[in-house]
Amino acid sequence: MGDLEIIDATSKHQNSLPISSDEIMAQLNLWHIQFERFDHVPLKTVEDSKKVQSLFLSSEQGGGHIKNLYLRDHKKRNILLVTEQDRKIDLKTLPALLGTGRLSFGSADRLLENLGVRPGAVTPLSMITGVSHGVALFIDSELRSCHTLYVHPLVNDRTLAIGVDGLELFFSKISAEPTWLTL
Repeated sequence: MGDLEIIDATSKHQNSLPISSDEIMAQLNLWHIQFERFDHVPLKTVEDSKKVQSLFLSSEQGGGHIKNLYLRDHKKRNILLVTEQDRKIDLKTLPALLGTGRLSFGSADRLLENLGVRPGAVTPLSMITGVSHGVALFIDSELRSCHTLYVHPLVNDRTLAIGVDGLELFFSKISAEPTWLTL
């Protein structure tokens, strides 16, 4: 018997996603949303991403280095929270800010079903799938001051540098309505 290949969040397995990384980049081009693509080792955590941040603008230079949390409340509402990578998030106090019930992290299966990505590749761009599944999008308002945001294009071995205005145009094109909030 051969070894079973584990399907991970890399571009090697992008065609197993509802929308591939190549397809979302093609769509961004069709919508004239500018981005720069970087290929790198798979990044599963903020700690992993910090190891390659020398490729990008620093926070002091206007680079928006983010973390993305897929959450669910006790009423089974799906939430994508996008924050600055080092922001401390308290899941006990967050519901009052978001207007939700008790929060927990969503499972890998629900992540794939509702946002069309695997763990390690969660991104604001996953709202291209999330809007049709009713995922609520909340974004740290401090990210609006960044010159460039660094987001995964649905896989974790690529990063796109995209302006806040480009990301907002993307949300408009897919009819996503982000709530910008102070965390």
